[in-house]
Amino acid sequence: ISICRDLPNIEVITFSVNGISDLEPLNQCQNLSELYLRKNNIASLNELFYLKNLPRLRVLWLSENPCCGSDPHRYRMTVLRNLPSLQKLDNQAVTEEELSQALVDGEEITAPPARRSVENGCPESTESSAAESTTETEGELLNFSLEETNKIREELGMKPVPRDKFSSFSPRETDCNRKKRNNVLNAILLLMKELDAEGLEIIQQTVGRRLQAFRKKELQEE
Repeated sequence: ISICRDLPNIEVITFSVNGISDLEPLNQCQNLSELYLRKNNIASLNELFYLKNLPRLRVLWLSENPCCGSDPHRYRMTVLRNLPSLQKLDNQAVTEEELSQALVDGEEITAPPARRSVENGCPESTESSAAESTTETEGELLNFSLEETNKIREELGMKPVPRDKFSSFSPRETDCNRKKRNNVLNAILLLMKELDAEGLEIIQQTVGRRLQAFRKKELQEE
């Protein structure tokens, strides 16, 4: 997700199910208001250190990461203590009572996590991600991917994608190359928001030419 360092004005980011472990690149996204990180490899709640200075962050989806641990109350209280401006956490509204309780039950994070030698998004050991893949059903992955993709399209003023027109990577495709391709797709959708009408027209023309080339190639192969 290093591309996020070059997107200071981005407002919505969805990187669910992508093997992400490091949130440091997000600390430059000062306009970020919604962040979807469900089912990644975020091991420590200390990664929240990089989100504490994002003044507009209101929605965070962090569930089903290793950092959530076995105590849901402690996890939620710690997140809310460090990100008290959140209005929704893991698709559940935040209450004033929770924010007050978080000051008592939550742990304050004052430092970033220790650096890991494994490159973000491409862990050397795929054992944990493979275990996640076996428990993730394809239908569940499709539902969340479709929901988050349509959220971005709504932000871009685009029509939502119908379910029968939407395709998603199989949860068994956990190799690094496919994760990178998924990240590129998300990044393209996010970057589109930065373009004006002229820029979007250029993309439309380029995509049209690429599609024609692919179709021509398919016909030749047949």
